[in-house]
Amino acid sequence: MILTGPEIARQVSLGRIELSPFEEQNINPNSYNVHLGPTITRYKEKVLDSAYPNPTYEEEIPSEGLLIQPDQLYLGSIAERIGSNHYVPIIKGRSSVARLGLFIVITADLVDQGAFGNWTLQLHAVQPMRIYAGMPIAQITFWCVDGRPMLYSGKYQGSSGPVASKSWQDAFFAEKS
Repeated sequence: MILTGPEIARQVSLGRIELSPFEEQNINPNSYNVHLGPTITRYKEKVLDSAYPNPTYEEEIPSEGLLIQPDQLYLGSIAERIGSNHYVPIIKGRSSVARLGLFIVITADLVDQGAFGNWTLQLHAVQPMRIYAGMPIAQITFWCVDGRPMLYSGKYQGSSGPVASKSWQDAFFAEKS
Protein backbone atom coordinates (compact mmCIF):
# COMPACT_ATOMS: atom_id res chain seq x y z
CA MET A 1 0.00 0.00 0.00
CA ILE A 2 1.33 3.43 -0.97
CA LEU A 3 0.92 6.50 1.26
CA THR A 4 -1.00 9.47 -0.09
CA GLY A 5 0.62 12.90 -0.09
CA PRO A 6 -1.40 14.08 2.92
CA GLU A 7 -0.49 10.87 4.78
CA ILE A 8 3.22 11.44 4.00
CA ALA A 9 2.89 14.88 5.63
CA ARG A 10 1.12 13.37 8.64
CA GLN A 11 3.78 10.67 9.07
CA VAL A 12 6.51 13.34 8.89
CA SER A 13 4.74 15.29 11.67
CA LEU A 14 4.55 12.08 13.75
CA GLY A 15 8.28 11.44 13.25
CA ARG A 16 7.70 8.14 11.43
CA ILE A 17 9.27 9.58 8.26
CA GLU A 18 12.37 11.79 8.41
CA LEU A 19 12.22 14.33 5.62
CA SER A 20 14.33 17.44 6.11
CA PRO A 21 13.77 20.08 5.05
CA PHE A 22 10.05 19.39 4.67
CA GLU A 23 7.94 21.85 2.66
CA GLU A 24 4.20 21.42 2.08
CA GLN A 25 4.40 22.66 -1.54
CA ASN A 26 6.42 19.55 -2.48
CA ILE A 27 3.56 17.17 -1.65
CA ASN A 28 1.93 15.40 -4.60
CA PRO A 29 -1.10 13.07 -4.54
CA ASN A 30 1.09 10.00 -3.76
CA SER A 31 4.65 11.32 -3.46
CA TYR A 32 6.96 14.10 -2.34
CA ASN A 33 9.21 16.10 -4.71
CA VAL A 34 12.92 16.25 -3.85
CA HIS A 35 15.68 18.46 -5.25
CA LEU A 36 19.15 18.09 -6.71
CA GLY A 37 21.96 18.73 -4.22
CA PRO A 38 24.82 21.19 -4.87
CA THR A 39 27.56 18.79 -6.06
CA ILE A 40 28.21 16.15 -8.69
CA THR A 41 30.67 13.27 -8.34
CA ARG A 42 32.28 11.73 -11.42
CA TYR A 43 34.56 8.79 -11.96
CA LYS A 44 38.06 9.70 -13.17
CA GLU A 45 38.47 6.61 -15.35
CA LYS A 46 36.38 5.52 -18.31
CA VAL A 47 36.70 1.82 -17.35
CA LEU A 48 35.35 0.96 -13.90
CA ASP A 49 36.17 -2.16 -11.87
CA SER A 50 33.55 -3.46 -9.44
CA ALA A 51 36.19 -5.35 -7.39
CA TYR A 52 38.17 -2.21 -6.45
CA PRO A 53 37.55 1.39 -5.37
CA ASN A 54 37.30 3.65 -8.42
CA PRO A 55 38.81 7.14 -8.12
CA THR A 56 36.35 10.03 -8.29
CA TYR A 57 36.28 13.79 -8.17
CA GLU A 58 33.58 16.15 -6.99
CA GLU A 59 32.47 19.42 -8.53
CA GLU A 60 30.07 22.11 -7.43
CA ILE A 61 27.16 22.76 -9.75
CA PRO A 62 27.66 26.42 -10.77
CA SER A 63 24.77 28.89 -10.55
CA GLU A 64 24.54 28.92 -14.35
CA GLY A 65 24.04 25.15 -14.26
CA LEU A 66 26.19 22.21 -15.30
CA LEU A 67 26.04 20.87 -18.85
CA ILE A 68 25.98 17.08 -18.69
CA GLN A 69 26.77 14.90 -21.68
CA PRO A 70 25.33 11.61 -22.97
CA ASP A 71 27.25 8.36 -22.43
CA GLN A 72 28.63 9.57 -19.12
CA LEU A 73 27.55 8.77 -15.58
CA TYR A 74 27.13 11.61 -13.10
CA LEU A 75 26.45 10.93 -9.43
CA GLY A 76 24.28 13.54 -7.77
CA SER A 77 22.28 13.44 -4.58
CA ILE A 78 19.02 14.71 -3.26
CA ALA A 79 19.24 17.87 -1.17
CA GLU A 80 16.85 16.47 1.44
CA ARG A 81 17.75 13.98 4.16
CA ILE A 82 15.18 11.21 4.10
CA GLY A 83 14.55 7.88 5.78
CA SER A 84 12.07 5.80 7.74
CA ASN A 85 12.10 2.84 10.09
CA HIS A 86 8.41 2.32 9.31
CA TYR A 87 8.06 2.59 5.51
CA VAL A 88 9.97 1.61 2.38
CA PRO A 89 10.79 4.65 0.24
CA ILE A 90 11.07 4.38 -3.54
CA ILE A 91 12.67 7.14 -5.61
CA LYS A 92 11.67 7.86 -9.20
CA GLY A 93 12.43 10.63 -11.65
CA ARG A 94 9.86 13.36 -12.12
CA SER A 95 8.02 13.11 -15.44
CA SER A 96 9.08 16.68 -16.33
CA VAL A 97 12.74 15.66 -16.04
CA ALA A 98 12.17 12.36 -17.86
CA ARG A 99 10.62 14.26 -20.77
CA LEU A 100 13.96 16.03 -21.17
CA GLY A 101 15.70 12.66 -21.46
CA LEU A 102 17.34 12.58 -18.04
CA PHE A 103 17.42 9.30 -16.15
CA ILE A 104 17.96 10.05 -12.45
CA VAL A 105 17.92 6.51 -11.07
CA ILE A 106 19.16 3.93 -13.51
CA THR A 107 18.33 0.76 -11.57
CA ALA A 108 18.45 1.41 -7.81
CA ASP A 109 15.07 2.96 -6.98
CA LEU A 110 14.28 0.95 -3.84
CA VAL A 111 15.57 2.43 -0.58
CA ASP A 112 15.64 -0.06 2.28
CA GLN A 113 13.56 0.47 5.39
CA GLY A 114 15.87 2.03 7.98
CA ALA A 115 18.19 3.74 5.44
CA PHE A 116 18.71 7.44 6.17
CA GLY A 117 20.66 10.08 4.25
CA ASN A 118 20.94 12.27 1.18
CA TRP A 119 20.42 9.51 -1.37
CA THR A 120 22.68 9.24 -4.39
CA LEU A 121 21.23 9.66 -7.87
CA GLN A 122 22.72 8.04 -10.97
CA LEU A 123 22.26 10.71 -13.63
CA HIS A 124 22.38 9.80 -17.32
CA ALA A 125 21.28 12.17 -20.10
CA VAL A 126 20.04 11.04 -23.50
CA GLN A 127 21.31 14.28 -25.05
CA PRO A 128 23.29 17.24 -23.68
CA MET A 129 21.33 18.90 -20.86
CA ARG A 130 21.93 21.61 -18.30
CA ILE A 131 21.10 20.76 -14.68
CA TYR A 132 20.88 23.09 -11.67
CA ALA A 133 21.42 22.67 -7.94
CA GLY A 134 18.06 22.86 -6.20
CA MET A 135 15.99 21.89 -9.23
CA PRO A 136 13.08 19.51 -8.53
CA ILE A 137 14.49 16.24 -9.85
CA ALA A 138 12.75 13.24 -8.31
CA GLN A 139 9.80 12.10 -6.27
CA ILE A 140 9.71 9.81 -3.27
CA THR A 141 6.89 7.40 -2.52
CA PHE A 142 6.48 5.55 0.77
CA TRP A 143 5.18 1.98 0.98
CA CYS A 144 3.85 -0.05 3.91
CA VAL A 145 5.66 -3.27 4.79
CA ASP A 146 4.28 -6.66 5.70
CA GLY A 147 6.21 -8.82 8.13
CA ARG A 148 8.88 -8.24 10.74
CA PRO A 149 11.07 -5.26 9.81
CA MET A 150 14.71 -5.80 8.95
CA LEU A 151 16.29 -2.34 9.11
CA TYR A 152 19.13 -1.35 6.79
CA SER A 153 22.58 -1.01 8.34
CA GLY A 154 24.73 -1.25 5.22
CA LYS A 155 27.68 0.55 3.73
CA TYR A 156 25.70 3.57 2.44
CA GLN A 157 23.93 4.35 5.75
CA GLY A 158 24.00 8.06 6.60
CA SER A 159 25.25 9.13 3.17
CA SER A 160 25.71 12.83 2.67
CA GLY A 161 26.09 14.02 -0.91
CA PRO A 162 26.86 11.79 -3.90
CA VAL A 163 28.55 8.52 -2.90
CA ALA A 164 30.41 6.37 -5.42
CA SER A 165 29.93 2.62 -5.61
CA LYS A 166 31.28 0.54 -2.76
CA SER A 167 30.67 -2.75 -4.58
CA TRP A 168 34.25 -3.79 -3.78
CA GLN A 169 33.15 -4.12 -0.13
CA ASP A 170 30.57 -6.81 -0.98
CA ALA A 171 31.08 -10.26 0.50
CA PHE A 172 31.50 -11.70 -3.01
CA PHE A 173 34.79 -9.82 -3.48
CA ALA A 174 35.99 -10.32 0.11
CA GLU A 175 35.72 -14.09 -0.37
CA LYS A 176 37.86 -13.91 -3.52
CA SER A 177 40.77 -12.01 -1.92
